[in-house]
Amino acid sequence: MSTQPKKRVGVLISGRGSNMLSLIEAAKAPDYPAEIVVVGSNRPDAKGLERAADEGFATFALDHKLYGKDREAFERDLHAMLEQHNVELLVLAGFLRLLTPWFVNQWQGRMINIHPALLPSFPGLHTHERALTEGVRIHGATVHFVTAEMDVGPIIAQGAVPVLDGDNPDTLAARVLAVEHQIYPKALEAVASGKASVDGFRVKIDGAEQTVESLIC
Repeated sequence: MSTQPKKRVGVLISGRGSNMLSLIEAAKAPDYPAEIVVVGSNRPDAKGLERAADEGFATFALDHKLYGKDREAFERDLHAMLEQHNVELLVLAGFLRLLTPWFVNQWQGRMINIHPALLPSFPGLHTHERALTEGVRIHGATVHFVTAEMDVGPIIAQGAVPVLDGDNPDTLAARVLAVEHQIYPKALEAVASGKASVDGFRVKIDGAEQTVESLIC
């Protein structure tokens, strides 16, 4: 078991928080290098807040609608909430907000996100519909460091699934979500343990031959 103190992790969600739950389960292991100290949301009615509270975690809601178009004002208050809990690493788990350069700079190298596609393919929204329209045979999910430009940060881990004949966006999304639940805890573990480092635009992970999880489900 590592003698290093566990990294204090904040998780941000906007909905049900299924990836959050996979991280919570992983963090229960005594030798996992991260501990979740708070779960926050920009939506007070996010179901994931209830689920996190049921697991005994501190939670908070900061309604972005109250800030109108002032994104930075919202983010400054969000940043203050995270600092109150001494958060060291920030994990976006279905947090549906575009972040300003100000916020990204505060968390540069300490914030990761999961995207439901094999980046750099299909950044943005509606990834499963676009994958089906384009006729790709392999789809998946990507964990990456967050940068000011959306969905282009250095890639930590990826997991792939085949696109099957007869797939629709819902069936494909369900298969990708299962992979997300596998790769996100592994990616956070690599970052929290200090094994993941950014070299240029490539993430190197000590003790790993490759940063891509080969998960064909």
